[in-house]
Amino acid sequence: MFNPSRDQARRFLIDAWKKRRDALLATPLETLAADLIALHPEYHGLLEAGDGGDDALAREWTPEHGEANPFLHLSLHLAVEEQLSIDQPPGIRAAFESRRQRHGERHAALHDVLDCLGETLWHAQNARQPLDAEAYLDCVRRRN
Repeated sequence: MFNPSRDQARRFLIDAWKKRRDALLATPLETLAADLIALHPEYHGLLEAGDGGDDALAREWTPEHGEANPFLHLSLHLAVEEQLSIDQPPGIRAAFESRRQRHGERHAALHDVLDCLGETLWHAQNARQPLDAEAYLDCVRRRN
């Protein structure tokens, strides 16, 4: 899944969660996605509703309405897990470990990194520039 459409990315998460619930064989990426989804019970109902209909695939979440997009959140989690597994950008793993030690638990530290990744992506899109890896790492390192 190197360049999935929005609907394909959403369907992947819905299907990964369904496989977990139904105890079906899953790929390593689906297993990782389901593990991340398990950390977010607030999204379970939405993903389960997506099994039978298109509501979850079509819905828009907008910051203007104070809404966080659960599919974006979970996709950022997957991206961060991949970055940590290969230490890309170089130094992300060490910056994450520092956050984890500070929080004392992994999920809160992941959310620090997710916030920085989201912020860095937003700046890159707004400026129509590539992602600034150093700004991303600096953000993670200076989180309070």
